Amino acid sequence: MRVHKSFAEFWPFYLQEHSKPRTRAFHYVGTSLVVLLAIAALLTGRWWLLLAMPLAGYAFAWASHAAIERNRPATFTYPLWSLRADFRMWWLWLTGRIGAELAAAGIATARTGERR
Repeated sequence: MRVHKSFAEFWPFYLQEHSKPRTRAFHYVGTSLVVLLAIAALLTGRWWLLLAMPLAGYAFAWASHAAIERNRPATFTYPLWSLRADFRMWWLWLTGRIGAELAAAGIATARTGERR
């Protein structure tokens, strides 16, 4: 297994570990739920909602790795970089820029329906 020494080096690896569109879709749902839970906690003062954030994020992500991608989540080896990469991938998807990143990482996107 290759050891990544920087986030810049880790990022293409992370995208390759999320090469299937459905895996990324599960991650987008989980990350969106995390953000919504954080906003709900802030707006309502129901701080217990913050406890649901890891469950919401990781449940979708790990399920997609087990059922769709069939690989081991990078979270187990690179927990902080994986968290950062989850949010980066989510933001790039929201802003329509994920396609270019996937292409740069060598992942074909012609059939994914994702915008470049």
